[in-house]
Amino acid sequence: MKTQTIEWIATGKRHRQQRWMLITGSLALLAVLLCCAMLLLGHTIYPVSDVIRVLRGEQISGASFAIHTIRLPRMLSGLFAGFAFGIAGNTFQTMLRNPLANPNVIGITSGSSAAAVFCIIILQASNTVVSIASVIGGLLTVLLLYIFSRSNRSSFSIGRLILVGIGMQAMLNAVISYLLLVGAEQDIPSALRWLSGSLNGIRVEDVTPLVIAVLICAPIVVIFGKHLSILELGEQTATTLGVNTEQTRIALILSSVFMIAIATAVTGPIAFVAFLAGPIAKRMVGVGFSNALPAGLVGVNIVLSADLIGQFAFEVRYPVGIITGMIGAPYLIYLLIRMNQKGDL
Repeated sequence: MKTQTIEWIATGKRHRQQRWMLITGSLALLAVLLCCAMLLLGHTIYPVSDVIRVLRGEQISGASFAIHTIRLPRMLSGLFAGFAFGIAGNTFQTMLRNPLANPNVIGITSGSSAAAVFCIIILQASNTVVSIASVIGGLLTVLLLYIFSRSNRSSFSIGRLILVGIGMQAMLNAVISYLLLVGAEQDIPSALRWLSGSLNGIRVEDVTPLVIAVLICAPIVVIFGKHLSILELGEQTATTLGVNTEQTRIALILSSVFMIAIATAVTGPIAFVAFLAGPIAKRMVGVGFSNALPAGLVGVNIVLSADLIGQFAFEVRYPVGIITGMIGAPYLIYLLIRMNQKGDL
C-alpha cells in the first residue's frame, strides 16, 4: 500500500512536470512567433530574408530604417516590458495571496507614473531622469504601503495593504491629473501618450535599461519563486517549513518593483498586464510548480498580441494600453463579482 502511494505521488508529479514544460514551451514558441510578426509586419511587409540580413548588419534601402529604428525597438520593449509586468504581477498576487494585489491596483504603477509625469511635464527631463524617477517613485510607494500596512510593530496585514494601496492609487492618480492640468500645453500630448501605455517612438537606447533590469531581476524572482507557494500557506506555516519570510519577501518585492518601474518608464503603465498574466498562467500550468516563468511569458504574449491588434485590426491605430485595458476591465469586474460571491471581499 505504501509503495503504491509513493508511485501514485511520483506519477502525479511527473505529469505535472510534463504539463509545466509543455505549456511553458508553447508560450515561449508563441512569443517567438509574435516577435517575428512584429519585425515582419507594418506599412511594408518585408520577407524573412530581408529581416535576417538587416539584423546581421546589412544595409537595405527602406528596410534598414524601418526594422532597426521602428520595429526592433518596438518588439524588444514589448518583449521585456511584457515579461517584467507578467512575472512581477504574479509575484505580488501569489505572495499576498490575493488576485487583486497586483501593482496596478495597489498603487505601485501609479507611484512610478506620478514620478515620471512630474519629470516629463514639470522638469521636462530626459528619458534617463524619467527612468530614475520612475524607479524611485515605485520604491517609495512600496515603502509607504509597507509602513501603513503594519497594524503594530511586528504584524503585517495583507488586507490592510490592499486597502491602503487602493487609496494610495486614487491619491496618486489625482496627482497625475493635477500635473496634467498645470502642465504646459505642448507637453500634455506626450504625457498622455505615455500614460496610455504605448510602444510608439521607443528607441533602442531606451530599451537598454529595461533589458538589463529584466536580466538581473527576473532570475532572482525565479529562484525565490520556489518559496512563493509556501508563502501562500501563511506566515507561520512558511516560517515553520524553514523559509526566511522577511528575506524572501524583500528580495521578491525589490526585484519586482525595480522591473515594473523601469518597464513603466519605457512603455508607460500598460494596463492590466500584471493583473492578467498570473491567473492565466496558473490556470494553464496548474499547481505543483512555480508559474513565475509562465506568467512572464503570458505577459509577453499579451503585450505583443495587443500591440499587433492595436496596429492592424482597426482603421485607427491604438496604443497597446488601450487594447489591454479593453481585455482586462471585464475580467476585473468578473473577478470582483466572483470574490464577492465567495465572501472574499
